[in-house]
Parts: sequence; structure tokens; C-alpha cells
Amino acid sequence: MKRLLSACALLSLLAGCASNDIIDPHGYDKTGMASYYGAKHQGKRTASGERFNKNSLTAAHRQLPFGTRVKVTNLNNDKSCVVRINDRGPHTRGRLIDISHEAAEQLGMLRSGTARVRVQALDD
Repeated sequence: MKRLLSACALLSLLAGCASNDIIDPHGYDKTGMASYYGAKHQGKRTASGERFNKNSLTAAHRQLPFGTRVKVTNLNNDKSCVVRINDRGPHTRGRLIDISHEAAEQLGMLRSGTARVRVQALDD
């Protein structure tokens, strides 16, 4: 019984910490830090249920709905690409979006690992 109560308390705490409130992507336009994830996540399931492919143009965002297409612009070099949200994250404080290896390559941020970016939702 004690274990059950401890488990319930832990789940309540974790549920309270989760802030995955999905937002309306219309007009979304934010600036922040991006990072990328690649090889070690290859083939693993994303939060949307699809398998991660480091060679696709996808990204993780905490609140945008799955399937949302966003334009990500590297503010250091003005390179941009369009990615589709298919995962939740980033899980590092201070980051706005995690992008795939391919997107990071197109944005010219492979060497640095992070970049200041602008993220704009596209209306489909």
C-alpha cells in the first residue's frame, strides 16, 4: 500500500511538471536557441509515434501541434529551412526547438551545435 501511495504521489508530481499545453500555431513567431539531435536517436520513436530520421527535415517543439510546418532561420548567417514538428522537446532549459541533423546542416550549425534562430509557423 505504501508503494502504491508513493507511486501515485510521484505521478502527480510529474503530471504537474508537464507543460505540454498545445498552442495555436497561427501567427507563431518566436526567437530563441536551437540545438540539433541526430545519430543516437536514429530510428527511435518520436512523441508523435513516427520513427526519428536524422536525414529528414523534422523538429521537436514543446507546444506546437504535430504536423505544424515552421520556417527556422539561423540569425547568425540568415540560412533557413522548413521543418515539420513531429516530437516534443527540447528537454534542455533555454532552448526553443530541437531540429534534425539534416536541418542543422542546412542552417549551417553543425559545428557549433546551437544557434540563435527565428521560428515562424507556416499556414498550410
